[in-house]
Amino acid sequence: MKNDDKKLDVLSVGDVVTDAFINLIEKYEYLEDTDKGKVINIPFGTKIPYDHAEVIEGVGNAPNASVSFARLGLNSGLVSNVGGDDWGKDIIRALKKNGVDTRFVHENPGKVSNYHYVLWYAEERTILIKHEEYDYKWPKFRPNDIPRWIYFSSISENAMPYHDEISDWLDENPDVKLAFQPGTFQMSEKLSDRMKRLYKRAEVVALNREEATDVFGANHEDINDQLNKMHEVGIKIALVTDGPNGAYASDGNKRWSMPLYPDPAPPFERTGAGDAFASTFTAALMHGADVPSALLWAPINSMNVVQHVGAQEGLLTHDQIDYYLRNAPKDYHPSEM
Repeated sequence: MKNDDKKLDVLSVGDVVTDAFINLIEKYEYLEDTDKGKVINIPFGTKIPYDHAEVIEGVGNAPNASVSFARLGLNSGLVSNVGGDDWGKDIIRALKKNGVDTRFVHENPGKVSNYHYVLWYAEERTILIKHEEYDYKWPKFRPNDIPRWIYFSSISENAMPYHDEISDWLDENPDVKLAFQPGTFQMSEKLSDRMKRLYKRAEVVALNREEATDVFGANHEDINDQLNKMHEVGIKIALVTDGPNGAYASDGNKRWSMPLYPDPAPPFERTGAGDAFASTFTAALMHGADVPSALLWAPINSMNVVQHVGAQEGLLTHDQIDYYLRNAPKDYHPSEM
């Protein structure tokens, strides 16, 4: 079967980039605690050695999810934009190599592709970002092209009207389920009418605890308040990650807390951990799992991603996740709240 003829299980939507990781040498920089959080201090006006650089094409919240879905046995595609340059060709090539259907990745002649620089310090990273301004247009689908799920995530600030096109299309296709992992600019809109349309339509919304507090005006210390406020706008399944404390999920009737899967070694680099968690949880639902079962899958993929450089190298297959489940500690299970 040709790639273009496959019925898609899930179509991820969001910006795609190339990440250039620059591994800093810790003795040449240092961290400082400030009232705005930790800051990397780098000597000014001089030459500073770095350890090495790694370039990874075809990444970003939605592309990372699309690769995660493909690894987990789903027919996965991506709606995105690239420039008419070599970077764009490399991005498409990388996505195809990872099993992602790229028929809806639009090449923009005369435009450059998104290229970000990642300052990699110890296991954390600071990303220098620049989103190119593309003419975002929602695809016209043939009946056989319509996917079972849409997975929507981070997109450029100039693409906010594009959200209305997606919402209109979802209204016209009520059988298609929506998973929403908001990006920076989407979260800055908080509960605007535009965002409310998407939250009301969403089967799943995934945020971390700080994001859920900010977007929904919730009490940071009260996870139940965060979950309540997410359900109040119409979200069916609310998923909130909480760093070392694990994660929480609610289907509107029951709520669960889920611990992390134990790290086999200290995290190597944390890029993509949240993408792996949210996409794997959603993939489990697509495979027919219930919420507590989906919570068993998600931390495993997240755990393995941070053992590698970048957001995609460590993504696991269904069989690999099953292996970790069979070898999980006895206390690795969701607890009803």
